[in-house]
Amino acid sequence: MVVAAGWSLAATGCSGKSGPGNVSVSRQRLQEVVAQRFPRQFPVAGMLQLKLHSPVLGLLPERNALNAVLQADLSGPVLKQAYGGHLNLDFALRYEPTDRTLRAHQIKVNSLVINDLAPAMSDMLTTYASALAEQALGQLVLYQLQDKELALMDSLNMEPGAITVTPDGLSVALVQKPVAPR
Repeated sequence: MVVAAGWSLAATGCSGKSGPGNVSVSRQRLQEVVAQRFPRQFPVAGMLQLKLHSPVLGLLPERNALNAVLQADLSGPVLKQAYGGHLNLDFALRYEPTDRTLRAHQIKVNSLVINDLAPAMSDMLTTYASALAEQALGQLVLYQLQDKELALMDSLNMEPGAITVTPDGLSVALVQKPVAPR
């Protein structure tokens, strides 16, 4: 997909059209990559275990962000049974040049709901919700650009720039690499 975008970029450059080009990543591809990183388990206050399942991703182009809804299972020795619910959050994306990945950041918890949980326990979870979300999705890799996919971009001295959430997925702008000072 990225190579095709690179060829498209080369064709744009040859045709005389202006614009740096971009790389597109579909919502389906993002969903597939993220699904490989779940389920994940997280301790809560040293006495509970929160298991988060693969998120269902939603695109929020009007805010240039993504939404994730994750099924959540809460268990532990202080509970008589396991409880189910969900974690709903929004996040932005950033590009990490060291490993050429798109990563989640600026995570905002919309809700953490565990069904049928006692109010005191539910309040405690709400207190930990932001920390749990940051632990679960902070720096989560949503996509990694491969060296072979970026070969053409590298040969044209370009690199990923701004990441834009579109109705269909992501559009990563390709920009000229800065000139190294002499």
